[in-house]
Amino acid sequence: MNNMDYREALKEKQKIVVKVGSSTLVHEETGNINYDKLERLVRILCDIKNQGKDVILVSSGAIGVGFKSLGLTRKPKTLSLKQACAAVGQGQLMMIYQKLFSEYHQMAAQVLLTKRVLTNDKRRMNVVNTFNELLQLDVIPVVNENDTVSTAEIEFGDNDTLSAVVASLVGADLLILLSDIDGLFTDDPHRNQNARLIDVVEDLTEEILTMAKDTKTELGTGGMITKFHAAQIANSSGCDMVIANGEDVSVLQRIIDGDNVGTLFVRNPIRDFDMKEFLTD
Repeated sequence: MNNMDYREALKEKQKIVVKVGSSTLVHEETGNINYDKLERLVRILCDIKNQGKDVILVSSGAIGVGFKSLGLTRKPKTLSLKQACAAVGQGQLMMIYQKLFSEYHQMAAQVLLTKRVLTNDKRRMNVVNTFNELLQLDVIPVVNENDTVSTAEIEFGDNDTLSAVVASLVGADLLILLSDIDGLFTDDPHRNQNARLIDVVEDLTEEILTMAKDTKTELGTGGMITKFHAAQIANSSGCDMVIANGEDVSVLQRIIDGDNVGTLFVRNPIRDFDMKEFLTD
């Protein structure tokens, strides 16, 4: 298949996981929630749902919302303070999502996960059953790491890995990562003006890994390395993955319409792929 064929195939995707990072949800200057962008995101997700597709949202932002609400001036460094901020922010963030989704007559549900839950066979199956029931009931699950009880700092890596794990669990056929970058470049575009955006990645080679230099944002904790790991999980599970810039959240519909935006990592399913082993590495 050529690049256009790969993009055209995205129109047929039926079960879609969308991950939004902190940089997509807040105003860069203040760190406060960008309500206009959040409202547009929810409206687009509801419209995708109305097209007959299943939608799952993996959302960062709980710690950021919490530390702003608590009047802190900078992102917390200690694990205990991060967990305290998450405890405050998670409820507030979900309350905002519930309100926005309800305006479009769409029910949403909160799902909080940890690595310990997902590496336990029985608990993982319970999670899968919960997702299946929610989707059957036409509910949009809103997923986040349960930062309040996580015992390891940033277990999943800015929810990139978490979103890929969710895509693998539910048998999604498309994962979309919205970030503050346009996709995968041949070099770090912040340092090299000649860096070129890669439209399609068919194989996750060592050369591609070398390109995935770890660039961090002020609000997010992940970089291209975590997105590369997400692609490994998603592609091995039989799920295409697209990295795109979330500055304009309407890019979601453009991706689903088959437009050539962002970087598409083409699925390459592995018959014996064990997501649990990947998490325990």
